[in-house]
Amino acid sequence: MDEVALEKERAEILKRYRSLLTVCRPTIKKEDRKRIRQAFDFAAKAHRDHRRKSGEPYIYHPIAVAKIVVEEIGLGATSVVCSLLHDVVEDTDYTLEDISEYFDEEVSRIIDGLTKISDIFDQTTSIQAENFRKMLLTLSDDVRVILIKLADRLHNMRTLESLPPRKQLKVANETLYLFAPLAHRLGFHAIKSELEDLALKYTEPEVYETIQQKLADTKEERNRFIQSFTKPIRRSLQKDKLDCTILARTKSVSSIWGKMKKKEVPFEEVYDIFAIRIILDTPYFREKADCWRAYSIVTDIYQPNPDRLRDWISTPKANGYESLHTTVMSRQGKWVEVQIRTARMDEVAEKGYAAHWKYKESASGESGIDKWLRRIREILKSAESDALDFIDDFKLNLFSDEIIVFTPKGELRTLPLGSTALDFAYSIHTQVGDNCLGAKVNHKLVPLSYTLKSGDQVEIITSKKQLPKPDWLNYVTTARAKGKIKSALKEQRKRQAEDGKEILERKLKQFKMELSQDTVQDLLKHFKLPAPLDLYYEVAIGKIGQKEIKAYVSEHEGGGILSYIRNPFARPKEARPAEEPKDPIRQQLKKKPDTLLIGDNMENLSYTLSPCCNPIPGDDVFGFVTIQDGIKIHRNNCPNAVQLMSKYAYRVVKAKWMTSKSIAFLSGLRLKGIDEVGLLQNITNTISSEYSVNIRNIHFDTHDGTFEGEVMLYIHDTQHLNNLIRKLKKLKGISKVTRIGKMEAVS
Repeated sequence: MDEVALEKERAEILKRYRSLLTVCRPTIKKEDRKRIRQAFDFAAKAHRDHRRKSGEPYIYHPIAVAKIVVEEIGLGATSVVCSLLHDVVEDTDYTLEDISEYFDEEVSRIIDGLTKISDIFDQTTSIQAENFRKMLLTLSDDVRVILIKLADRLHNMRTLESLPPRKQLKVANETLYLFAPLAHRLGFHAIKSELEDLALKYTEPEVYETIQQKLADTKEERNRFIQSFTKPIRRSLQKDKLDCTILARTKSVSSIWGKMKKKEVPFEEVYDIFAIRIILDTPYFREKADCWRAYSIVTDIYQPNPDRLRDWISTPKANGYESLHTTVMSRQGKWVEVQIRTARMDEVAEKGYAAHWKYKESASGESGIDKWLRRIREILKSAESDALDFIDDFKLNLFSDEIIVFTPKGELRTLPLGSTALDFAYSIHTQVGDNCLGAKVNHKLVPLSYTLKSGDQVEIITSKKQLPKPDWLNYVTTARAKGKIKSALKEQRKRQAEDGKEILERKLKQFKMELSQDTVQDLLKHFKLPAPLDLYYEVAIGKIGQKEIKAYVSEHEGGGILSYIRNPFARPKEARPAEEPKDPIRQQLKKKPDTLLIGDNMENLSYTLSPCCNPIPGDDVFGFVTIQDGIKIHRNNCPNAVQLMSKYAYRVVKAKWMTSKSIAFLSGLRLKGIDEVGLLQNITNTISSEYSVNIRNIHFDTHDGTFEGEVMLYIHDTQHLNNLIRKLKKLKGISKVTRIGKMEAVS
């Protein structure tokens, strides 16, 4: 690079650094600027030879992360220092000891939490999961680790276009799986929405662009409607001397797409594309009363939907979110969501954890964030060694919605949505859970598997004779309950296994055999058991009895342990591997080796098509290396793609269709609409005549003037199928056409 270009880059780096200082000025003390300058100089020197995938100097990234940390999250000087240094230990020769020496132990500890693990893990373990667990271990002491990590991920998502498509998909899916729920749980609504939108931009680009365009096309009409809707509300609030600001917030693209999928409706039928937000400027002690006054005014003007009232002021969400939500009918016949909150509540909703901390002194008792951090510590304490199980438990228990239930004495308990009576028992005390015999919910006897609802009052019935049972694991959802049950079952199993060992020793003696290490190994092979403990346990519970041991001895008269004793050097006969069932798709595609190319080198490898998403030629796909079934092909928008790409990114391989028109694929369509005369004939004509598609079978049901039907047909590729779907949707009477069915290849 020539001197002029280098000088330009240096000027741009300084410009970005000064922009960071400008953002810091209102909240950071003068003496802290020296620390920030020291961190900037250190990071600039460490990264001087590094560049991002876009070709830009690497130092742009730490400066951008530090800016997000201050401007969008609201953290202070130490967090800015750590943001500037967050990649130094991972990407350069500097160590944590160097960081301690140049800065301090606090900065070093946070950087340690942010540094990815570079050790080699077992191939079945996801490195992302281990990294996440490490961050959480530090989080339990210092929450700034996770907040800086969120800022890091947000900037990476904002600059994702410079990465290759396969890497974009992996990062986007990992973001959806872990980081967007984490931002939501910590109360960062704006960050969570942006992460989800950016992820959608790369996982389903066509959907993202279509919704963006439709939002732009309807903007003027939306603004006119909002002005007309809010005018009478504003007038009435002013008349009642309620000082307020009224805003209109358009839903995020990902949120609109979520509604379209959940309710199975097009963009035009999503009624709550925007929400009206009323922000009251009122003192803390009058907040609740004034919010309800505003609610009364709104519902006097517009008729509310009684099923759509949400009161998060009386019982705030676990991430600190407080607001009143109602849905009212406008004069134009459209439903509109109205959110009512105070300025304090709005800042907590937008800035999450950082704003909550600012207002913490005005609240009494343990806050939602404090409870959440306490639960993190609890999960970390009882976490299994398997990082992926840990992540699943973490997501289930800490990212899920919550219910509020009561003890018989009226004490309030918060549990994850989907918790059972047995979960409640373990939330009280381990002993109460272990001895749980039954439960009463609202004074009625219910099974232990009963799923609790908000507002339930729960009483646990115990007995000292009761002990945890293996099927209890199917009754619980919380990590605490699962961990305690597993621990108790392990202890029980150990005690029973000790008795089983003695029983097995006695039974073998009857056949003049010793319970040696070789005998145990042979028995494990015979009964297909993983460990001696399992063998002894099955003997103890009677699953392996006299009859089974006698059969084992008879079977091994000419081989096994007795044969080994007679001839220890004889090689056992190797079992012939079972012949794999023939896969008609694989057989067909072997004849057409150009159909699907896999891997970085685009090779012609064996694969199977995954039944969970039924990919067909033309779909955007990826390969996933399974342990038993080789490479399985999934669509990029497969329901399992997020989990596979985020948890097992190292097992994902490129795949690309090279379509051969000589192969037809069996696929299916589901149609819904209004039952009209001649509709079936129009459908079959469109499919068979206009699109030259062969129909395998067709089934339609009508009910009270509506119809629903399924058509199984042979198509060549995705484009062929999509063209047909578009044509069918235009037919009079058809309201919806969706792709369904298990797909198989045919000649």
